[in-house]
Amino acid sequence: MERMIIFCMLFLCSSMALTAAPHKIAKYKQLFKTIERLETTVKDKDVELLHTPENPADGCLLTAVTCFQKGTLKLQPKNSQVNSTFTQTIKVLKRFTISNPGKCESSCESYEKKTPKEFLKSFAKLIKQV
Repeated sequence: MERMIIFCMLFLCSSMALTAAPHKIAKYKQLFKTIERLETTVKDKDVELLHTPENPADGCLLTAVTCFQKGTLKLQPKNSQVNSTFTQTIKVLKRFTISNPGKCESSCESYEKKTPKEFLKSFAKLIKQV
C-alpha cells in the first residue's frame, strides 16, 4: 500500500513538472507576439532614443528585462487611431516578470541608445533567447 501511495505521489509530481514548461513557453510566445504587435503601432520618428540591452550576460537577464520595461513606458503611439491597442500592449509588457536572481554589474544607462523600433526588435530577440 505504501508503495502505491509513493508511486502516485511521484506520478503526480512529475506530471505537474511537465505541464509547467509548456505554460512558460506559451507565455513567452504570447509576449513575443505582443512585442511584434507593438512594433507596428509605435512612433519611430522625432522620439527619444532608448537604452537598448543587447546580448546581456546570463546574470544580467533580469536587469535587461527591467530596462526594456522602463523603456516601453517612454514609447509613444504612431497616431491616435492605434492609441487603444498601443495602451493595452504596454500594459501586457508591464506585467511581464522574470525570475532570475543573478547579480549584474551593468545598469540601463550603460547600454547604447537606439530608436524605438530597434529597441523592440532587441526586446523580441531577448525573449526568444529566454
